Amino acid sequence: MKCPFCNFYETKVIDSRPTDEGQAIRRRRECINCSKRFTTYEKIEEIPLIVVKKDGNRQPYDRNKLLTGIIKACEKRPVSMKVIEQIVDHVEKTLYNSMEKEVTSKYIGEMVMNKLKNVDEVSYVRYASVYRQFKDINTFMDELKKLLDEE
Repeated sequence: MKCPFCNFYETKVIDSRPTDEGQAIRRRRECINCSKRFTTYEKIEEIPLIVVKKDGNRQPYDRNKLLTGIIKACEKRPVSMKVIEQIVDHVEKTLYNSMEKEVTSKYIGEMVMNKLKNVDEVSYVRYASVYRQFKDINTFMDELKKLLDEE
């Protein structure tokens, strides 16, 4: 590791400890040449994930975009932020564990809807209405009928 103060290439590790719930390691280092100390972080390199949209466009996966969509669907509903974050964490874990570099927005949307269906049916219908782009009241009613038939 190169020293940020004198650019010397030899340092020694003074202390190491996990951070971010074990997702990274914080290392305190000391330069062999100038004896100054600095901190480095080591974490797993994540595979960049690309989302293929319905129109074929590709864009990088954005956790905040997914989180915002679910928050809007759950607005004024008895769904806590903790539950919403658990849904997003589950979706992310599934996506990264699949080891795929590209996933469709449809796949992500279906995962979210399956989770929301078990959490809050109103939030599920709200999310589905945007995700499935209901064009009229009939498509909306069809989705409600599917939901009622499952019960």
